[in-house]
Amino acid sequence: MSPSLKQLKYLCAVAEHRHFSKAAASCHVTQSTLSAAIQELESQLGAVIFERNKKSVLITPLGEKLLIQARRILGDVEDFVSVAKAHDEDLAGDLRLGVIPTIGPFLLPAILSDLRKSYGKLKLYLKEEMSEQLVQQLQQGKLDLLILAFPYPLPDMETVSLFSDEFLLCLPPGHSLEKFEKVKQRQLKGESILLLEEGHCLRDHALEACKLDTANADLVYQGTSLHTLVQMVANGLGMTLLPAISINGDVLGDTHLQIKHFSNDNVSREIGMAWRKSDPRRDDYLLLAEFIREHLKKGPSH
Repeated sequence: MSPSLKQLKYLCAVAEHRHFSKAAASCHVTQSTLSAAIQELESQLGAVIFERNKKSVLITPLGEKLLIQARRILGDVEDFVSVAKAHDEDLAGDLRLGVIPTIGPFLLPAILSDLRKSYGKLKLYLKEEMSEQLVQQLQQGKLDLLILAFPYPLPDMETVSLFSDEFLLCLPPGHSLEKFEKVKQRQLKGESILLLEEGHCLRDHALEACKLDTANADLVYQGTSLHTLVQMVANGLGMTLLPAISINGDVLGDTHLQIKHFSNDNVSREIGMAWRKSDPRRDDYLLLAEFIREHLKKGPSH
């Protein structure tokens, strides 16, 4: 007997939440229903997928391999349905878009109004989440399309670049670097640099772009959002690295903080879109990418 799609969905949910009751809640079923389905799946396969104890649920090495396949199968099923729903009209119907928190609040408000005017039959559902969770949901077919920052591991995904997003230095009031028109990475040596906490890929991209490591700067990982980092800088707790898109999106508010460009031209991250290679709506996604590029040309330069 072959595994059912429900069993595969339950498998992915338990792997995501590492908790049976939370997984059951996310699937809108009782814990006993989900547990029974997982036990039946393990019995069908003759394999142990999860290690269970009173404190936690762990996925076995074999379970990890099965999880990859399960996500791929669920994604392929969504693409199968998309073929049947394909419209002759461009950018019409439902589109589930995932976007990371360091892009969404600054990019989407500027384009959504014009997008609705241009493509009135498009129903856009937005999900803001960290890159890791978004990629998992894209693999499973829970999302159709992502906007995120590269580089990022995207197996079996097609990608397209949207724009380059420069990193700028945000200084606390009265800092000695305020007198410079542009700064060099080496001038950050020994400085206290505030960065986003674990899970935000912007942190790694910023460190890589600015050639920083723990040996030449005091790196503090505690910001929960870019707005939080700005307030910490305004209170004199250190400096931070902000993407240009957030500054254009008024992340500084009324803080009047000083922003400095780096003298090196390549201090940036790449923003792009990703979707499953098997998704039949590729042309729609490329059309949306072009729409975003054209819209950004009309606004502040990125």
